Amino acid sequence: MLKKFEKKFISYCESQNLEVNHNQITVIKKLEDYHQSNYKFFFSRLFYKQKSKKGFYLFGDVGVGKTMILNFFYEHLDEKKLKQHFNEFMLGFHDFVHERKEKNEENVINQFVKNLKSKASLIYFDEFQVTNIVDAMILGKLFEKIFKEDIKIILTSNIKISELYKEGLQREQFLPFIKIMEDQSIEYELKIEDDYRKSNDNQKQRYFFPLNQETNFKINKFFRTITKDKKQSSITINVKGREFKIENFYEGIVRFDFNQLCDQNLGAEDYLEIIKNCKFMVIDQIPQFNNLNSNQQQRFITLLDIIYDKNISLAVTADQNLDKFTSSRLLEKPFKRTISRLYELTSKEYN
Repeated sequence: MLKKFEKKFISYCESQNLEVNHNQITVIKKLEDYHQSNYKFFFSRLFYKQKSKKGFYLFGDVGVGKTMILNFFYEHLDEKKLKQHFNEFMLGFHDFVHERKEKNEENVINQFVKNLKSKASLIYFDEFQVTNIVDAMILGKLFEKIFKEDIKIILTSNIKISELYKEGLQREQFLPFIKIMEDQSIEYELKIEDDYRKSNDNQKQRYFFPLNQETNFKINKFFRTITKDKKQSSITINVKGREFKIENFYEGIVRFDFNQLCDQNLGAEDYLEIIKNCKFMVIDQIPQFNNLNSNQQQRFITLLDIIYDKNISLAVTADQNLDKFTSSRLLEKPFKRTISRLYELTSKEYN
């Protein structure tokens, strides 16, 4: 007999003309079991000796449908819930700490989690990764308190829990977080042969390469078309005293050079503010990446994650075909996700 989420997921796939994949159905079943175990435990904890896992950690290669599945699951949950980009969540935590100027770390974590619990009993982080040493050092204590307060967390990632923040600075201080996540989470790998974002039904439409005069002519023509009858202006955003000027602003359609966004000291907080003003974005001159420009590549990965999370359509010019992009050694895995998302973002319909 089919369970509730499984039935709805099959109907959803059929309505979207998506293949009903056996491996994805298995994930849905596991999510339903996870949901039911937490629901039962909440209402009858006196009769259950075994504690339910508070986390569900879904990992796998790019383009296998992790985000699609957890989005579906999240949308069908009838409880107080919160979906946030992880960078945005941690920025909120750091702002909370700064506003209170609380020196006692344990007190401020308790206050933050208490405030969080008033807003949500479940949190969803898509494409979870840790790149910031400040975040790495605090996550163990923060998530331990979150789980103690009976707040559930569902996550997607490209890598297993034990490989998070691999080769990161002072990784030994991150190990308590790994142990907490492994103890408190159902961890499952979703495997599918093909990246659905690269299918014949989802071919690139607004990805222009290589960087030459012909490509420049095509992107300029495209940009003139989408900004026709729109007024050009410039706006300045301010993030904690840092000013960033958007010169090519056409009523929500914006155009940047890659270096403007990724070759200066900008981070997730800045990108979130920039994207608040955008409905459609053009990024010119994306280079090949290697060990020499890994800082710019990390910023680009962060930027693309936020663009994807905020559902912004994209057009780009780049040095190479997407299939030929190179990467710095340490960022090879997260960059696979960026490439896959570029396929989707430059193909998704823009109105």
